[in-house]
Amino acid sequence: MKNIVILGGGAAGMAAAVAAAEEAAGRARVILLEQNSRVGKKLLATGNGRCNLDNQTISPECYFTSDPKAMAKMLQAIGAADPLGWLEQHGLLWRADEAGRIYPYSNQASDMLNLLLHMLEKAGVEVRTDCAAASVEAAANGYRITLSDGQTLAADAVICALGGSAGPQFGTDGFGPQLAERFGLEVQPLYPCLVPLKCKKSQVSGLAGIRVKADASLYDGGKLIRAESGEIQFTDYGLSGIAIMQLSGMLKPNRLRRPEISLDLFPHLSEKELLTLLHRHKQAMGKVGAADFMTGLLNYKVGLAVWKSLGLGDAKRPVAELSKEEWQALACGFKNWRFTELEDTGWKNAQTTGGGIALSQLQTESFGLKNRPGLYFVGETVDCAGSCGGYNLHWAFGSGILAGRHAASQL
Repeated sequence: MKNIVILGGGAAGMAAAVAAAEEAAGRARVILLEQNSRVGKKLLATGNGRCNLDNQTISPECYFTSDPKAMAKMLQAIGAADPLGWLEQHGLLWRADEAGRIYPYSNQASDMLNLLLHMLEKAGVEVRTDCAAASVEAAANGYRITLSDGQTLAADAVICALGGSAGPQFGTDGFGPQLAERFGLEVQPLYPCLVPLKCKKSQVSGLAGIRVKADASLYDGGKLIRAESGEIQFTDYGLSGIAIMQLSGMLKPNRLRRPEISLDLFPHLSEKELLTLLHRHKQAMGKVGAADFMTGLLNYKVGLAVWKSLGLGDAKRPVAELSKEEWQALACGFKNWRFTELEDTGWKNAQTTGGGIALSQLQTESFGLKNRPGLYFVGETVDCAGSCGGYNLHWAFGSGILAGRHAASQL
């Protein structure tokens, strides 16, 4: 009997295994190899344990890649495969929040994993845990997989769903891109994506744990790269929150020379309107120092951080002393608070991997290699990373479904 082997038991790997087994309908044995003691370990952590599995507003603009044209075509193919509808057919009940993010109806990632485990069992997939592939080599009639314990496994088709380098605590080790390089494939440089950012420490001193609603904009010097809105979380090393993590995906692909984050703490007011508000607030508060002046405007620590960054003096300075130019500077500072010396915070904090196998080497409709029939790369292993909000799991499930169906149909 023919063998289809899936390397990796994450979302893409499980989807590929089920889709392959269903398409093969008994004509092939489908074997899923997972190096961890259980499949779906990383899936349990998605969406803060709720499993944000898809989004109602999928579009190419929600993804990071070095090849946007190829990505858009592959995303269209994934859309045609309808991963959410496919999961519904297997028993998924889901709900969407106000932002279009889709979750299991129970809001439990464990329920999503249990459904996938049921799907694997029902489809007859052979799941082997604590089983890692050490190498994959071309053989006369397909591929030969050498396992970490020295055993070998023959495969007519291999679907590589090994993830990237993000989240090493979930068992990922970057073997997918390494395997691709052994086959002579082009691999775009990897980088942590959807990750909090470090900045100059003095700019966030004393602000750790504070959250604000703001517009966040990424600049390269004076050039605006991208803007996001949402909750910003200050840490002892820099900035976090969904808006910041979205912007982090733009650092490496754009090779920014002078990356800076600008926060607009009053996004619904123009600078002129804010200046009027500040003067009105001054009259209401009376003769107070800077710290008390922030009452009713902002968290006073945040307000004072902006105040001090502008060189307006200490927390006790009476606001009545401010000159016309200083009031203007304060309004501008609240609308354009800059953070510099930006760096990502590493793989352990990253939600996904940027970079990976160049999309131009893959078939649009199947994610199979153009020059090596029977070898597929799906999910996080390839050069496409989604924004926060279910976009990565949409890509993972969809690419797995396409590869699994195609691999089985070619046997």
